[in-house]
Amino acid sequence: MSRKYFGTDGVRGKVGQSPITPEFILRLGYAAGTTLVAREDLPAGERPAVLIGKDTRISGYMLEAALEAGFAAAGVDVCLVGPMPTPAVAYLTRALRLQAGVVISASHNPFHDNGIKFFSAQGTKLPDAVESEIEARLEQPMDCHVSAQLGKARRIDDAAGRYIEFCKSTFPNELDLRGLRIAVDCAHGAAYHIAPAVFHELGAEIFPVGVLPDGLNINDGVGATVPASLSRAVLEGRADLGISLDGDGDRLIMADAGGRIYDGDQLLYAIARHRAAQGLMGSDAGVVGTLMSNLGFEHALGRLNIDFARAKVGDRYVLETLQQKGWLLGGENSGHIICLDKHSTGDGIVSALQVLAALRARGETLEQACADLSMYPQILINVRLPAGFDWTADPGIVAAHAAAERQLDGRGRVLLRPSGTEPLLRVMVEGDDGVLVAAQAEAIAAVVRQATG
Repeated sequence: MSRKYFGTDGVRGKVGQSPITPEFILRLGYAAGTTLVAREDLPAGERPAVLIGKDTRISGYMLEAALEAGFAAAGVDVCLVGPMPTPAVAYLTRALRLQAGVVISASHNPFHDNGIKFFSAQGTKLPDAVESEIEARLEQPMDCHVSAQLGKARRIDDAAGRYIEFCKSTFPNELDLRGLRIAVDCAHGAAYHIAPAVFHELGAEIFPVGVLPDGLNINDGVGATVPASLSRAVLEGRADLGISLDGDGDRLIMADAGGRIYDGDQLLYAIARHRAAQGLMGSDAGVVGTLMSNLGFEHALGRLNIDFARAKVGDRYVLETLQQKGWLLGGENSGHIICLDKHSTGDGIVSALQVLAALRARGETLEQACADLSMYPQILINVRLPAGFDWTADPGIVAAHAAAERQLDGRGRVLLRPSGTEPLLRVMVEGDDGVLVAAQAEAIAAVVRQATG
């Protein structure tokens, strides 16, 4: 499906440039609101209601006001929760029985970007068909209800406490985190006032990092996209392990006591291995990864007799595949992990708690939990694409792709794909020979750079 505004994770871009402008976000709120009104079969006189949360970007104030006005004009009530992780908005939308949730965030992007993503009443990303309907309404003139039919706004003051208790409820009652010192990196993002409290209230001693947002420093040298920050925090804080989230709290990486980083594939393996040993996976259950998931991860799951399926890149597609197969565990190597028996969407805090539950129950360290998992060397290079450039039709890029596959000769794989959130082509090469993998990735990237000028 061709979409004008929505990418794999909502609408995203640089603040002040289309589509992330106050005028467009106002119209987006109105279009989403009118779509909800048309789809809802509510009792007479009852208005639909949505929940709006945001991360810590300075532009969140402006975009929140524009969204609120758009929804109100469409006759939709608004519940405001302020800075709140993306998965918290999904949970609160479902818990409060609202018609939709909206998050103002550009996730792991720098502060000058921002975006809007939507959740359904069930706490899941909106289906493509609904996003398409919202886009269609954006092409129509914006109207406004008469005063008596305008939406109202109110603030949910106990939202943070509700979500903290929910996160803690996903950790086994018979276990605790006493005796652990954990470095918790919140990327100066939406989880800065949530994550440290969750792990502390379960008994851990916390060494906090990235918990002083100023509107401009989100993801700046900290967080899940800067693994070196977590490694330093663990070593400087003499922590037993480290937990790092991205700006909106739905992505997770971890580190062991030596500062070694563990990505989404490795963490998902630790969870699946523990569940399989407990007999909780089921004879027909499996794990969903993506086209980017490491071959070593797939092979390790196979040795545990756990089925594996690949979805398109993007946690929404992981979720769709999980639902199609009736499975519970899935994720991306970037750190989006979905445990459908715990939450309706990917959640960095909840995922960390599932890893910690496995370690505590088995008396293991992260290194021990992943000892049987040998990751293949995987190189990912991002190359910026000019607007409108069709890389699939460029003969040089096609030839470089084919040449790399011939060089790998069945001992690896090549994946070229456009980013769903940035104007980038992601060049990924993976195989059992690290030197060969790096050389082929650089060769393809060089051809793409030459082709794009």
